[in-house]
Amino acid sequence: MNYRHGFHAGNFADVLKHVMLTRILAHLNAKDTPYRVVDTHAGAGRYDLGSDEALRTHEWKDGVARIDRSPLSPAVEALLKPWRDALAGARALYGADAYPGSPWLCRHAMRADDRLIAAELHEHTHKKLAAVLGRDSRCKALAIDGWNVLRANVPPKERRGLVLIDPPFEEKDEFATLEAEFIAAHRKWPNGVYALWYPVKDRVAVANLTSAILAAGIGRLLRLEIDVDRPEAAGGLSATGLLIVNPPWKLAEEAAILLPALTERLAQGPSPRYLCEPIRPDG
Repeated sequence: MNYRHGFHAGNFADVLKHVMLTRILAHLNAKDTPYRVVDTHAGAGRYDLGSDEALRTHEWKDGVARIDRSPLSPAVEALLKPWRDALAGARALYGADAYPGSPWLCRHAMRADDRLIAAELHEHTHKKLAAVLGRDSRCKALAIDGWNVLRANVPPKERRGLVLIDPPFEEKDEFATLEAEFIAAHRKWPNGVYALWYPVKDRVAVANLTSAILAAGIGRLLRLEIDVDRPEAAGGLSATGLLIVNPPWKLAEEAAILLPALTERLAQGPSPRYLCEPIRPDG
């Protein structure tokens, strides 16, 4: 799978990933002590939904545009507020077609003593990322392979924080690499929060990833998936997931409120589904 993000920005997979990212950041902000976010495959940081890339696919129309259409229930909207606020902030600065990626969302949520390391290997995309983060001393945009950044930055000196692992899945062995690199990082920093994004195109690969993580003795997992039942004729991705390790307290309860509503709003076919599965919640 080749996941060049400019073509997919703001789609249903982004909605799930970014809504849950802002929920995790909200929980990190609930404590006074500083934290660090390591974003291993950061992308450009901000996207233009009016760009040639976005207009070639129009995926955002079945993603963020559907959430924009009208409010959801009050309980859902209360949980969406950090994401909606960040989205509104990006649009106020850059125009109505702006869509913030994970580095921008982290920067928006962070406090004075929190830190972000965002890695992007591709030169052109890294230049965009560096421009998005600007001269903010809290943030570093590194033109380095994300796996090397992961190896070098756990555990962080703050001893608290989040690692977002969102590879492009351009290589055939990306699931195996994700498995090996995450397990190695977890051995070094078992108390960190990790969010592993994945496309659901090969369910065997997803099952093998989860099994390998469990076999490594890693507990306290939250597995979240949305399948929008995208018609095969439309091509592209129909399902996506997040595996969250050491999820903050009550994040599973929040996901159980969010996912049904998001799945219903984002559905493209008659049989959408979602999964909200705590695994070894007391592990």
